Amino acid sequence: MARALITGVSGQDGFYLAHRLVERGIEVWGMTANGSLPRELPFVHPAPRADIRDQTAVNYVISTVDPSVVFHLAAQSSVSASWEDPVGTAEATGVGTARLLSAIYRLSPSARVFVASSSEIFGHPDETPQTETTSIRPISPYGAAKAYAHHIASAFRARYGLFVAIGILFNHESPRRPPTFVTQKIVRGAVAVARGEHDRLLLGNLESRRDWGYAGDFADAIVRMILDQDEPTDFVVASGQSHSVRDWCEIAFLCVGLEWNDYVACDESLWRPEEPRDIVGNHSKATRLLGWKPSLTFSELVQLMVDSELGRREVTSQFQSTYLGST
Repeated sequence: MARALITGVSGQDGFYLAHRLVERGIEVWGMTANGSLPRELPFVHPAPRADIRDQTAVNYVISTVDPSVVFHLAAQSSVSASWEDPVGTAEATGVGTARLLSAIYRLSPSARVFVASSSEIFGHPDETPQTETTSIRPISPYGAAKAYAHHIASAFRARYGLFVAIGILFNHESPRRPPTFVTQKIVRGAVAVARGEHDRLLLGNLESRRDWGYAGDFADAIVRMILDQDEPTDFVVASGQSHSVRDWCEIAFLCVGLEWNDYVACDESLWRPEEPRDIVGNHSKATRLLGWKPSLTFSELVQLMVDSELGRREVTSQFQSTYLGST
């Protein structure tokens, strides 16, 4: 049986990717900095604990697990946090990729490797929509770190002949997205307002636009580019459509029976000083070579996340009622 190692398995993408791999009959191992795995992934084997910034620890994981496929997801993945700690972001998101590839080259050179790149590498793109050949010109520490990871992965592929596929992942969401991300903030805010817990939701730039897709679909594309291709290459993975934060608000509040503009307020202190522009991906290469296309529309994605949040609230209420009681 093929053996897969997922770095950063405890994140949103790791969850969906692990499930896709098990469906393919792959044995899955997960690497995290603290050695613990999400309880929702009982079928994942724990790899030795390793911080992606520690070369010795990363080497030990590769030599111990001896994977036939590696999916590199571990990173500091917040654009706003990258401005607060640009050096730490460069170490984890950028140089961490070089450490992993170095370990694989020395210890498991026949392994197939996936490296997660990001639409943030494009910054202010010189063409729209963006493709695999669009100029890389990041405008944030996170985007710059991902650009380094992208380039170093390409370099290892060219120099050493490693099977390294690069996925240029545009924004992708799911019910497993942490609450610090604006999409989840909107979804949870809409549900909280509908339940009478808050009377308004404060957000930053409502006109900020991104190409948002479903994380489960992206995991499917990642698996296909590693398991179903004879040669490694780069793939844009995107929905192919651009939507604004305002669009998220409108649909999320409609899902709970409310008009968004009665409850959403704009707080300019939450605006990013520099926003990417015209970010939308062309996934025609992935469709042509992988047979991949998104399964959910934008509206369906928002509905999925709202339904999940409502379900989570219901489960929490039932737990409190059953186990905490009432007085």
